[in-house]
Amino acid sequence: MDTRTGSNLPEYSVSELAEQIKGTLEEAFSRARVRGEISSFFRSSAGHLYWTLKDDRSGLKCACFRSAAQRLSVRPEDGLEVVVTGRVSTYGQRSEYQLIVDSVEVAGEGALLKMIHDRRERLAAEGLFDQDRKRPIPYLPSVIGVVTSEQGAVIHDILHRLRERFPREVVLWPALVQGEGAAEQIADGIAFFNGLGQDGPVPRPDVLIVGRGGGSVEDLMAFNEENVARAIAASEIPVISAVGHETDTTIADFAADLRAPTPTAAAEMAVPVRAELQANLMATTARLAAGLQRAAATRQSRLETVRQRLARPSTRIERLTQRVDHAWSRVTADGGQRVARLRTALAQVSGRLRTPTDQVRALRDRTGAALAAANRGIDTRFGNAGLRMQLTADGARLRDLATQRVEQARRRWTAQARLLEASSHKRILERGFVIVQSEQETVVRRARDLATGQTVTLLFQDSPPGKPTPAQIVEPGPSSDAQP
Repeated sequence: MDTRTGSNLPEYSVSELAEQIKGTLEEAFSRARVRGEISSFFRSSAGHLYWTLKDDRSGLKCACFRSAAQRLSVRPEDGLEVVVTGRVSTYGQRSEYQLIVDSVEVAGEGALLKMIHDRRERLAAEGLFDQDRKRPIPYLPSVIGVVTSEQGAVIHDILHRLRERFPREVVLWPALVQGEGAAEQIADGIAFFNGLGQDGPVPRPDVLIVGRGGGSVEDLMAFNEENVARAIAASEIPVISAVGHETDTTIADFAADLRAPTPTAAAEMAVPVRAELQANLMATTARLAAGLQRAAATRQSRLETVRQRLARPSTRIERLTQRVDHAWSRVTADGGQRVARLRTALAQVSGRLRTPTDQVRALRDRTGAALAAANRGIDTRFGNAGLRMQLTADGARLRDLATQRVEQARRRWTAQARLLEASSHKRILERGFVIVQSEQETVVRRARDLATGQTVTLLFQDSPPGKPTPAQIVEPGPSSDAQP
């Protein structure tokens, strides 16, 4: 008995009472299952989880330490109705009791489906399932990566179907497909394949198959986790999801580039049928060969038609040779007469032509005579002295202008006459040259064009027009100095 208070109750310190309460609670509730809705969920930097489990009247603090959190099959989140298992304990510093959780289960399939639906809606709102993010599946991949369990029937079904359709190299990432840690292993497998280089020891896949066999909603929960969906959406390698049976649908199916109803169907979508490709190739080759044969036959027919239309080269040459012979005969027959007519016409024209000097002189005479006649007309028509003086001045200007014009014309004509005279063949003859003409009155330019005894005519500087000097070739030589 406490003599100071007269009470027989024991006295405790705060810490002693907290320890007594903790011991009593832990002994009375060493193992408890509690159902409620998660709220105020929080994850610490150390990996510990904290939340409040509540119902319509009360709330219970919950703590799940990192070692247990890594083994949870369901990820806690706000609004999820769950059944948690753990032991009741206290937190002495705050005089609070709490449930130390080591297991979390979804409270009923309806609540789990609602959680999956809400998560899918949230990820869809982020654009994670948009069609423009989907990548095309390669038609014939060289390497196929598979993320699934190495113990289940899924990998054997995929390998068997690939061998039947079109054998390809397969690289397996063994992963848990349900239970604790399954979602992390699946996401790690997808990240591993995307991190491979093109020339590394492990070949980089051209397409990934991520899947497992059928099961309940709880069994497929790993493929409904957010980290798996984000890993699939972020993959640079196209992903085919193959989860469960045809009626099963997971969030991974929405994030994947292509959904297969079963793992076997995923293998069928990954590669074509080799036998069908070979048959198509043979049919295409046959059509190509037939088309080439038809094209060659058509061109051969056209070539034969053209060949028949064309005359033989020898016949064409003979015809052209005959035409040349006839033309040469006409030229030979008409040549002498035509040359004679041309020489006569040239002589007549030469007789009528005057030298440029004579033409200038005649023009000057006509201009002087016209000017004198104009002066006489002025003197006769105007007798008035004053008018005559004015007209005389005008006439003087007119005469000066006419004289200038005549002088300019005379200089131009003189220059042209000198140019013509310098270019005339007569100037060449004056320098000691002669012009040699054959019997056909064509100019002979080369000594090899002459023959011994051939009669030629020589045109000298003083030869009369139309009467060249005849000569006879005694001995032609390679040069042009043959003597007559």
